Amino acid sequence: MPLRLCARWLPLWLLAASCALMAVSARAQAALQAIPALTARVIDTTGTLGPGQRQTLEDKLAEFERRKGSQIVVLMIPSTQPEDIVDYTQRVGELWKLGRKGVGDGLLLVVARNDRTVRIATAKTLEGAIPDLAARQVIDRAITPRFREGDFAGGLNAGLDQIFALISGEKLPEPSNSARPGSGGFQWMDMAVLLFFTVPFMARLLSAVAGRKAGSFLAGGAVGLLAWWLTASLVVAVLAGLASFVVALASGVVSPGRRGWGGGGMGGFGNGRGSGGFGGGFRSGGGGDFGGGGASGRW
Repeated sequence: MPLRLCARWLPLWLLAASCALMAVSARAQAALQAIPALTARVIDTTGTLGPGQRQTLEDKLAEFERRKGSQIVVLMIPSTQPEDIVDYTQRVGELWKLGRKGVGDGLLLVVARNDRTVRIATAKTLEGAIPDLAARQVIDRAITPRFREGDFAGGLNAGLDQIFALISGEKLPEPSNSARPGSGGFQWMDMAVLLFFTVPFMARLLSAVAGRKAGSFLAGGAVGLLAWWLTASLVVAVLAGLASFVVALASGVVSPGRRGWGGGGMGGFGNGRGSGGFGGGFRSGGGGDFGGGGASGRW
């Protein structure tokens, strides 16, 4: 009889145990450090880097990505607790998915200032270029000696120089285009937002000086040149220029005195930001698969 009773209640006991484990897991997840949004190649939530230092590093990473294609991000946070820096960095890599899609050549350099720890984590494609030992040498020889002196910008610069040299020695696919720094690659959505929000505004400004048709022509030419610079494709540039000319004419561009600056095509201009608008900032390449490669260090 007792065995039969236990068998009857066993499913309820298992359900209760499962619920308890889920509750414990949920509380543990809630206690973990939040991962910042990926908004730039250099993210400093500690206020350690000055604006000029941060911009110098940002430009340096953007130029390397333009030349080699590999996507590198520096993240500075106060602490990774209750996780160690290895687990935290792995979570960041899985969420951000750095590196080119189909290539997966991303790299994370995470600094936890209050913990005095630093980690270099590579996506799988870069594990050959930067094996664990090489990553540890970059940390020990270039980064942490300067961190001990309080020179965080100098440590990051020196570390990135060595990382660039290691990646440059690896045979990777060439970048597919000469996209401008910070764009994360040319996106057709950018062009759509440019056509329907930015072009009417641009043409309105130009029409005040040159008239409606001339203003539309100038707007189309400007967009065509910009598209050629972004894509290095004459076909795309011509199509973008023609489309912009048509949109500018169709928007009913007149001088500012007749319709006012708030009418016509300007009404939705601000929405470009929410739609990933043109120049909307840095984006993930969408290709990173961080398999645990890399190294950590302390200072």
